[in-house]
Amino acid sequence: MLGKIGDGGGVGGRRHSNATARLLLLLGVMSLPAVAAFRRSVGFGVGRRSLAAFAPPPRSRGGARPGAPSGVARLSPRGLAFPPSAVLRSSVAGADTEAPPVAASDSDGFDSQYDVTNAQTGLAGTSYEPKTFESEVYQWWEKSGCFLPDAKQPASVSSENGKKPYVLPMPPPNVTGRLHMGHAIFVALQDVLARFHRMRGRPVLWTPGTDHAGIATQLQVEKLLMKEGKRRGTDEEIAAAKATGDDDELAKLVGREDFLEKVWEYKEEQGGAITFQLRSLGASADWTRERFTMDPALSVGVSEAFCRLHEKGLVYRGTYMVNWSPGLMTAVSDLEVEYSEEEGKLYYFKYLVEGEEEGKPAGEEDYLAVATTRPETIFGDTAVCVNPEDDRFAHLVGKRVLVPMSDLNNEEGKMRSIPIITDEYVDMEFGTGALKITPGHDPNDYEIGKKHSLEIMNVMNKDATMNANCGDRYAGLDRFDARDRLWTDMEEAGLVIKAEPHMQRVPRSQRGGEVIEPLVSKQWFVKTEGMGAKALEAVKGGDIKIVPQRFEKVWYGWLTDIRDWCISRQLWWGHRIPVWYVGDSEEEYIVARNEEEARSKAAEAGHPADVELRQEDDVLDTWFSSGLWPFATVGWPQDEDADDPMTDLARFYPGTCLETGYDILFFWVARMVMLGIELTGVSPFEVIYLHGLVRAADGSKMSKTKGNVVDPLDTAGEFGADSLRYSLVTGVTPGQDIPLNMDKIAANKAFANKLWNCCKFVTDNALKDAGEEELAGLGVAGPMGREEFEGLALPERYIISKCHQLVESVTSDIEKYQLGAAGSKIYEFLWDQYADWYIEISKTRLYEGFGGGGEDAKTARRVLVYILDTSMRLLHPYMPYVTEQLWHHLPRAPKADGSAANALMLADWPQMNDDAPLVTDKDAIATFECFQALTRSIRNARAEYNVEQGKKISATIVASGHLKEAIEAELKSLVMLAKLDPDQVAVLESGSVEAGEIAAGDSAQLVVQEGVEAYLPLSGLVDVEKERARLEKRSAKLAKEIEKLAGRLNSKGFADKAPPAVVDKARADLAELEDQASKVQSSLEAL
Repeated sequence: MLGKIGDGGGVGGRRHSNATARLLLLLGVMSLPAVAAFRRSVGFGVGRRSLAAFAPPPRSRGGARPGAPSGVARLSPRGLAFPPSAVLRSSVAGADTEAPPVAASDSDGFDSQYDVTNAQTGLAGTSYEPKTFESEVYQWWEKSGCFLPDAKQPASVSSENGKKPYVLPMPPPNVTGRLHMGHAIFVALQDVLARFHRMRGRPVLWTPGTDHAGIATQLQVEKLLMKEGKRRGTDEEIAAAKATGDDDELAKLVGREDFLEKVWEYKEEQGGAITFQLRSLGASADWTRERFTMDPALSVGVSEAFCRLHEKGLVYRGTYMVNWSPGLMTAVSDLEVEYSEEEGKLYYFKYLVEGEEEGKPAGEEDYLAVATTRPETIFGDTAVCVNPEDDRFAHLVGKRVLVPMSDLNNEEGKMRSIPIITDEYVDMEFGTGALKITPGHDPNDYEIGKKHSLEIMNVMNKDATMNANCGDRYAGLDRFDARDRLWTDMEEAGLVIKAEPHMQRVPRSQRGGEVIEPLVSKQWFVKTEGMGAKALEAVKGGDIKIVPQRFEKVWYGWLTDIRDWCISRQLWWGHRIPVWYVGDSEEEYIVARNEEEARSKAAEAGHPADVELRQEDDVLDTWFSSGLWPFATVGWPQDEDADDPMTDLARFYPGTCLETGYDILFFWVARMVMLGIELTGVSPFEVIYLHGLVRAADGSKMSKTKGNVVDPLDTAGEFGADSLRYSLVTGVTPGQDIPLNMDKIAANKAFANKLWNCCKFVTDNALKDAGEEELAGLGVAGPMGREEFEGLALPERYIISKCHQLVESVTSDIEKYQLGAAGSKIYEFLWDQYADWYIEISKTRLYEGFGGGGEDAKTARRVLVYILDTSMRLLHPYMPYVTEQLWHHLPRAPKADGSAANALMLADWPQMNDDAPLVTDKDAIATFECFQALTRSIRNARAEYNVEQGKKISATIVASGHLKEAIEAELKSLVMLAKLDPDQVAVLESGSVEAGEIAAGDSAQLVVQEGVEAYLPLSGLVDVEKERARLEKRSAKLAKEIEKLAGRLNSKGFADKAPPAVVDKARADLAELEDQASKVQSSLEAL
């Protein structure tokens, strides 16, 4: 499997003392070095769940490089030669065919009948302990082939039913990365979508994979080299060391070939742990189609994309300003630059006005005061700019000023002069109102420089040391050392005015942490104006929908003001740019898909067959290869012209939904849309679903320095993956940041535990007296029909109606990408309706002691199973583990033909056809809600009168018509739920003589709704004299507390001297005491 940890790496007879490591070795998915690295990375034995059981089934793929673990492919530094698409596709287990049958017990202990053996163990004596079953459930899913697109039904059946594929390209995490909450949120959301649409009968392809992460991975290897006293060495450096015989220097240098070898070794040892971690959260992705951005097939796609764009005139080589990372020695994207507010200085100095003699000042007092935060860039100034509306400098506009210390750069001792120009960009309020313009080292200055045709001077080397343009005194100095020396020299020359503290936004490398240097550099670019216009129109024209819609404005704004995209990186790890330079020339080059094609083109251009061709040293921006992800992962360009409608490219492209964080809307999503439309002619997906950032409970950004980072593996280990997933998805709306509260996760674990106990009640209590024939008929094979529904009693018709309404609401919400709202509704129904109401009422049907048994018990069992089964199907996309584990314990219908397993994740959604409404009864809902209100009113009265919990009280219900009949029919339920004395309960007709007598008696009257009242005799609720004594004592105590606090507040010393917060709290406490006293007095009056 490409991009995974050492699949098939030789285990041999090696042993490891750690039990978890031994298991990983026995599974055949890790080599010893990989096991060691993996143990370090996921912290085995430090409060985390072992991820060994989430290891994928061992398999092999073609294209591995010699000596590498199976499936690890490698790029040749001088072009690529890969097998045809058909070979690559056929080598992926399950990619185009049904998964092979799995034996009942594989050599690694896998149980292909896990659902059966799980059910046989029963739930008696168990409790919700997710760590005891999550890994086993996942292993059963994956090895049974449940994640394949056609796992639920054959492709032909899906096609006949009009079920088009639902395709989710997974954002590829860094191959050497580790799981964080950003990964957890996308797994939670995308898995909801994948499982929902899979259960609704659509072939679902959720394509997983990893990104080679050029900068991040190379940086890690360079750090390892530094520890060994080594570094990357260019061919020129290595040649120089050899020429001079400097063996010590030569030993420190690592050439490109050797460096790439070390990167591949690092990737093989460290890479892929992230995919185990994604599995642990329940990701139902098709791991047989897992991709790595440097897979052979994907690398072919990268070269093809570059060449096609170049052929269209959209790729060019040019000089432009870029973000330069001196530590990494490469250009980086805007996304890889982080800005921080840091205290620096604002330096004020004199720009002397040039006199009549060239290069000489007019006089020491004839100067223009300028302020800058970066004095070291003065050597690159090519103008000073003022606002045309600023009258202070009007007399100087058009004159020239002298660059400080520039006389050190020439033998004549003359200072370089630059013009004073005007531009509306200048802020008259900042600094002195005069702005030094350094087009070579500031992006804003660069734009002004182009506008005014100013010279662009570079005063720094690639490592951020000063170059020869600064003169011998400063050349070779680090930029910050040069700043200090230059400022000291300017002070001695009388050119300094002052320096004062100044807060400024400092751009730092996301990876290395060093200050980014804006530099003008020759790079490869993609023209984006036309591509951006197509991407903009795709959203504006409705071809792509953005959820939430408010991000459309952001999309339009960015694509309207888009700049050309710098796609070259001065790295060694990545896709080497498919450009070959002819001979020693730096200007004549050939763009080709590989060296063979380059030589053919060179020959066509008249060059000899043995002409020297040098491939471009730079590699492509990682975002370029990941921008091809939606179509390159499914067979582009190999299957582009295939006639077979069953190729992955034909079936699964365009995709359906791209779900990701809003923070990479431009850097990844927009580029995918631009490249997808340009290279394939269609938008790569229909929906862009954007989630927010996961933040700390107080809404602040998670940070290691703050100590508020929540580790998803630790959290899942403590609370279960389901609780974490559910907490991330519910309670928020699309695009909003998610404050992660550990109390919320604990509450959701309690919800999972509630579901567990509900299932235990059904299996161990409700079903214990059911015969085999009855149990066989309880498996849910589809929605309940109207005929059966109409024959049910009120509580059953109510709970089924509410359940069916829930099904329709949840289905609609998820289809509209309102995932959080849908998940919350399931929670509310299961806890508030099923558990709190129907399970309790079912006891009056199940148990003879409550008047149940017989047919009533059978009906209750049918409804209990039907509602629980339906609810678990709805909840499954959110909490897959616990629902799958429990579902096996319920009576189930047989496995459908063509289904990979009799699994809940492959079961039918409760509403497969939107055009066939589920049966409901609005009148039954209204009537039972009245019954619920009546029950609550009596319960509230018991609480208000402090009735002992176990005491049964008398009650008379007054109602009329169908409400009276409904209450009478469910009187035994009311007796049980409200703890009434069954011998002291009556239901009377409204307006009757008996009802009037009850109303006139000494009773507590409860008005439930119009036409329904309840009367509770006070004598049965409380001992009047005892209650009066208690209330009077309470009233006296409250009066003393009120008098004391009121006196304190009325004291002038307290009100005037105490902090306002203390005074406000005292007033609030007084108001609370007075409210309590009022309620006590009302209770006394009622007695």
